[in-house]
Amino acid sequence: MKAILFSCVTLLAYLSTHAQDPTVKQLKEATEKKINKDANDTIPALWKKGGLITLNLAQGSLTNWQGGGDKASFSAVAFSNLYAYYKNGKHAWDNTLDLGYGYVSTTSLGTRKSDDRIDLLSKYGYDLGKKFYLSTLLNFRTQFSEGYTYSKDGNGLDVKELTSDFMAPAYILLSLGIDYKPTSYFSLFVSPLTQRWTIVNNDVLSARGAFGVTPGEKSYNELGSFLSASFNKEIATNVSYKSRLDLFSNYKRDPGNVDVFWTNVLTMKVNKFLNANIGLDLLYDDNAIGRVQLRQILGIGFSTKF
Repeated sequence: MKAILFSCVTLLAYLSTHAQDPTVKQLKEATEKKINKDANDTIPALWKKGGLITLNLAQGSLTNWQGGGDKASFSAVAFSNLYAYYKNGKHAWDNTLDLGYGYVSTTSLGTRKSDDRIDLLSKYGYDLGKKFYLSTLLNFRTQFSEGYTYSKDGNGLDVKELTSDFMAPAYILLSLGIDYKPTSYFSLFVSPLTQRWTIVNNDVLSARGAFGVTPGEKSYNELGSFLSASFNKEIATNVSYKSRLDLFSNYKRDPGNVDVFWTNVLTMKVNKFLNANIGLDLLYDDNAIGRVQLRQILGIGFSTKF
């Protein structure tokens, strides 16, 4: 009886082992099989985000220096260029935020501001084909803190006069138009229908009628046409150039008198953490001072790109 039972168990074990051989072989082949990825199965990234943050520093001191000059000086300028681009089918949404702030401090002149900006641009477009987009554009510009002009009075003493502040002025522009994007680094937006608000949220400046507001009022709006051209490209190895030109014409108040906002930044990469930067801004707004305004900054400092 034991011999029969042993024979049955041995037979079942033998049959079970051989029955599993095909299954084991198939599993082994499946694990070793190379999987070819179809490009159509890849889900493209909808958002492209990044930016550049830079800090420029300079310091100097003089002791018994017969050549003359301030005993001590220090300057610091920080700025950032941030972006977030969205693309999904025929829908495109471009967002940029430029921030800048800087101070210069000397023994004789004290501390004065050298840079101050907040510039937000958001543009949504629907692809019409042939590189044209039906687009809406929103732009917001102001500054962080109070700004002054400096002069001397009749006694030779320093006098400073308040000329600007946070939200004084602030510009809000809303526009509907056509955006032409022939390349990834250039776009041209043209609009015949644009509303622009100028805000002067400072009692002193408002009472003065600064930036075109009626004295005592805090804002006014304009209807007009608008053009915005943007360029952002690495023009040489480790050298990039970013520029934006905005033109606005008021339909009611002297349409031929065009307001200009033109900002430029040339960045030259020294190494992973050091950059040389040249910035040049040109503004013209007859509601402000009626003359061309220029701001130029040259600096070498620490930077990080992400």
